[in-house]
Amino acid sequence: MVSEAPPFWWTKADWRAYALWPFSWVYGRVAGMRMDRARRASAPVPLICVGNFTVGGAGKTPTAIALARAAKAKGLKPGFLSRGYGGSLDVTTIVDPHHHRARDVGDEPLLLAREALTVVCRRRVEGARKLAAEGADIIIMDDGFQSARLAFDFALLVVDSGRGIGNGHLVPSGPVRAPIGDQLRHATALLKIGNGSAADPLVRRAARAGKPVYAAETIRIDDGQLAGVKVLAWAGIADPEKFFRTVRETGAIIKETRSFPDHHHFSDDEIGDLLDRAASQGYTLVTTSKDMVRLEPGHGRAGELARRSKVIEIDVRFDDPSIPGKVIDRTLAAARTRKLREGKAVTL
Repeated sequence: MVSEAPPFWWTKADWRAYALWPFSWVYGRVAGMRMDRARRASAPVPLICVGNFTVGGAGKTPTAIALARAAKAKGLKPGFLSRGYGGSLDVTTIVDPHHHRARDVGDEPLLLAREALTVVCRRRVEGARKLAAEGADIIIMDDGFQSARLAFDFALLVVDSGRGIGNGHLVPSGPVRAPIGDQLRHATALLKIGNGSAADPLVRRAARAGKPVYAAETIRIDDGQLAGVKVLAWAGIADPEKFFRTVRETGAIIKETRSFPDHHHFSDDEIGDLLDRAASQGYTLVTTSKDMVRLEPGHGRAGELARRSKVIEIDVRFDDPSIPGKVIDRTLAAARTRKLREGKAVTL
């Protein structure tokens, strides 16, 4: 899977997209066949997949956290399953946010581990079994929708209303991971995040396919202390511009920005440039929680950058606050049906 989306993926399709179309056709055929025909293993406990249609961020991680909180509110012990993208460990690992680094397990698992039991594993079936063995009674899988390794009891596909599905083309012509029809067929519901219109055609298509469509927005968690402050905003995420808009909404005055690739591990020169530029101009450094975990625990100038940067936390708020709980209930019901179909004892 492509890790860094080229800018032309997110604009109207041009000659580059059409030149790559033959490769996209092959990619789409393979991806669609895998989703339709692969033998999926049965998870030992109810499983929710939080995925998206495209390469790049759409709000999966805060959505997964919102679902975990809803599960805990119902007395369940949720566990997160992640492939650990960006991490180096190749063994099934229970993430310890006080011990592991982003270089070990990836940045998103460190954020998830602050909320609930989290396992990273390149082999998702093995990771699901590990979570169940550790006492998780519901699994929330962050990404992995197109991998076709596990049977989902509920698949929630997240789409950002500002970027939608970009130019609508499949990789490598565009950001779409598999044919939209195949993805919708395997999805349970769609979650549109934000108030933009880029995702509206997809929302209408999902509605015609009989899929529930939920709505949510990202909300920032800040104390108002950035209002009127001159800042240097930096971010290594899939959509840095979205973060920069959030910074402006705090009332901060963005004087400069620095964008890095998603999951980027910062070099000493990059860290030094951020620190030195901010110090010379009197700017306050501002970043995301996902970038911060790639610096902590940091030593030397990385630790200095972590100490000097203010973090704007992001949360997901559903338009209907009851939806996360309903997703949990539907997942449990679907898992009961799955277990009965498999002829296994039902203990949910």
